[in-house]
Amino acid sequence: MGMSAGGGPARGRRRRPASEINVTPLVDVMLVLLIIFMVTAPMMTSGVNVDLPKTDASPLNADTKPITVSIKADGGIYLGEDPVSADQLVAQLQQAAQNDKEHRIFVRADAHINYGQVMDIMGKITSGGFTHVALLAQQPAAGQ
Repeated sequence: MGMSAGGGPARGRRRRPASEINVTPLVDVMLVLLIIFMVTAPMMTSGVNVDLPKTDASPLNADTKPITVSIKADGGIYLGEDPVSADQLVAQLQQAAQNDKEHRIFVRADAHINYGQVMDIMGKITSGGFTHVALLAQQPAAGQ
């Protein structure tokens, strides 16, 4: 009844549709997009192409290590880790900076020291010709 003369299924029946998703076209599209982004991303970040001139000038910021001047609670002055007197401070700074007046100098002082002492030391440093002098402070804790 449902069989044809050849032994196959009857002509009126249809084949069941495939239930799997074909991911091959999706993978192909994703690979093409990946290649496009890989090629165009470096072009977008480079900005405008400029042919820069060559020069023998030294860089402006040579990333030199800053010199640290510390003032302890008892009034002691330290250049790095070495104690120094207030009178010899500028001479020692010039020697440590190799007479570079734009060398960075950080001044650290104890929180309980007299503000006038800190200003006196900073005044001596700036009167010695140093232009890049900064005060260091500690960041407060997150809970304070």
